Amino acid sequence: MTSAKTEHRIALIHAVYVAMGPVERAIQNLWPEVRRTNLVDDALPADLEHAGQLTPDIEDRIQRLTDYALASGATGVLYTCSAFGEAIAKSARSTSVPVLRPNDAMFEAALKAGSRIGMLATFEPAVASMTEEFEALVKSVGAKATLETICVPDAIQAARSGDIERHNMLVAEAAPKLAHCDAVMLAHFSTSTALERVKNAITNPVFSAPEAAVLSLKARLSA
Repeated sequence: MTSAKTEHRIALIHAVYVAMGPVERAIQNLWPEVRRTNLVDDALPADLEHAGQLTPDIEDRIQRLTDYALASGATGVLYTCSAFGEAIAKSARSTSVPVLRPNDAMFEAALKAGSRIGMLATFEPAVASMTEEFEALVKSVGAKATLETICVPDAIQAARSGDIERHNMLVAEAAPKLAHCDAVMLAHFSTSTALERVKNAITNPVFSAPEAAVLSLKARLSA
């Protein structure tokens, strides 16, 4: 008897609406057949900025989002906001279903390009936790790498107001400051809208999170 093919349904969990388009485009290009659902808690970024750090309340909210996704039938979960990595990792440890942080796959890809890694960010509260995640990955794989980050806060403000063109322009204008790096990463899913502009601004390899994350989740669920 031939066993039925598993039909996967993934949950995409967002804290900013501007992350939804980039990950949907990545799925359309790389995994169009997968069923997906979108969950949004758009108060999370402002609450994190107000608190100044991850709090037990924010961690609980991340856990509840994961629980809701799984209760809705998700066989895999992908968070698209890079500011909540520690809380997402904690949530992932509570289930056998893959629960992915936004940037792990991008970090791994960038490390293959060299040891001097640059990162273009727009949401300052995410930088510290992302740096910790990057350094933890470097240590875990026994690599020697450094991370230099340029933050462009005016860009995320432009994106929030709907001016994606200005967002992309500001991110691309900052990119040459990292031209000495072996590779440059676009820190957030929302930043990936500037991918082509950044590639045109520098000759370094440029990595964005949505494509790497989608491929990573697809590989885990296909294994």
